[in-house]
Amino acid sequence: MSEAIALIVDGYVSLKDRQALEDLREHRQRLREQLRLKQTGPFDCSQSIRLYDAEVAVIETGLQRLGGSALA
Repeated sequence: MSEAIALIVDGYVSLKDRQALEDLREHRQRLREQLRLKQTGPFDCSQSIRLYDAEVAVIETGLQRLGGSALA
């Protein structure tokens, strides 16, 4: 997981911007799904998919820090 996503999440948490975090999570999940669907070709996308999974986990932790449910 990149440190950049952790810093972005920390910024949104400090601003109490739940919507931005939810949008970011949705975007990362969409990118992960697009990669998963294209995995039939000769390229191995598993490392990128794992990276998106790790980023989604960080975002969900940020949502939990804001309180309430982090599941979508």
